[in-house]
Amino acid sequence: MTVGWDHDVELLLDFLNTRHVLDSEASWRAWVTERGLGRSGEIAQARAARAALRSSIEGSSGPQTAAGVVHVELTDGVPVLSSSDALGAVLAASARLAVLGSWERFKICPADDCLRAFFDRSRNRSRTWCSMQVCGNREKARTFRKRTRAQNTDLQKSTLATV
Repeated sequence: MTVGWDHDVELLLDFLNTRHVLDSEASWRAWVTERGLGRSGEIAQARAARAALRSSIEGSSGPQTAAGVVHVELTDGVPVLSSSDALGAVLAASARLAVLGSWERFKICPADDCLRAFFDRSRNRSRTWCSMQVCGNREKARTFRKRTRAQNTDLQKSTLATV
């Protein structure tokens, strides 16, 4: 793992989790400025790209389009992806990660009240929740309560049947 790889992962995660950032031009420009990504570009394109990328991570098979300007420059004889705007920088990071075989490690938390994107760093790529301490624990507790309630109901029915 190189510094560039980690930077690409963090940039893409930040972008995928920008739900409220893309609510206004001002918040989008502030997000772009904080990260030093150049021009902010069109917010409508950023929204469409975010939706397409999230849909791709969720495994949707329909056509998705994420349009942005990405350049391939030769730096010291090596091709390098670059961009002069924020969306292009995000798409360049996405392309680099896909080429490196890391795209499958991006996942969306299945908790209905979360839906945050996360990067699965587990060795066998089996992580399910964005956070086991929050979303995973909450879901396991919910499942346990439901199972316990069902067992108690069954126990009460069998007790009443024998009485």
